Amino acid sequence: MMSKKFIIFGFFLLTSIAFFSQKEKVEYLPTFDKGQIHYGFYLGLNQNDFKISYNNNSGIPDANITVEPSAGFNVGLIADLRLHKNLNLRLEPGLMTNSKKIYFHHLKNYSSNPLDSVREVSSTYLHVPLIFKFSTDRYNNIRPYVLGGISYNYNFSSNEANQDDNSASQFRMKTHNFMYEVGVGIDIYLYYFKFSPSIRGVFALPSEIVYDKDSNSPYTAPVNYMGTRGVFLTFAFE
Repeated sequence: MMSKKFIIFGFFLLTSIAFFSQKEKVEYLPTFDKGQIHYGFYLGLNQNDFKISYNNNSGIPDANITVEPSAGFNVGLIADLRLHKNLNLRLEPGLMTNSKKIYFHHLKNYSSNPLDSVREVSSTYLHVPLIFKFSTDRYNNIRPYVLGGISYNYNFSSNEANQDDNSASQFRMKTHNFMYEVGVGIDIYLYYFKFSPSIRGVFALPSEIVYDKDSNSPYTAPVNYMGTRGVFLTFAFE
């Protein structure tokens, strides 16, 4: 499961920044939002998990798979198009990296070697989201917003074309995938630039698992769906 501490930390950070920023009386960058197009970049942290649903007809009724996520990072560029005073369309191409350990607990019934029940998946993605950003009117130097959109993801670490599968200790994931994401954030207008922290949820649409050649594989046969779900804590500079 995704760490609740990661989500709580992000929410606490956003609310703290908003509280201290609204005390500022000097209005910075008063014409910033009047431009049609502007650019920026972002840095951030992520923690990705897998959502798993089981195939009840797999012949492995005791299937039990859990995921241990770890924190990763993301970095990218921003191109922002103003559609309306409260609506922007954003393209945010970047790189996202993370790793996870997958535990196939039921495999202890198939092998005496405990290493056979663990797979480590390290991934580096080209993450290309197309995002709609809905903002409130500006108050002093802050402007809260919500966002939502869809992204294309190319997994550089994918081994989808590998002929080896879990019988040779190779857990395979698809190269191409699509995700949707939703989130909240705050624009903070500073003297020279706009700083925008946000917290987002990211969810894969198609399943990402590549099935083993053996249709009765105890690794992949029990899985009906396995897709990324994650939390991003992003800091944008525009």
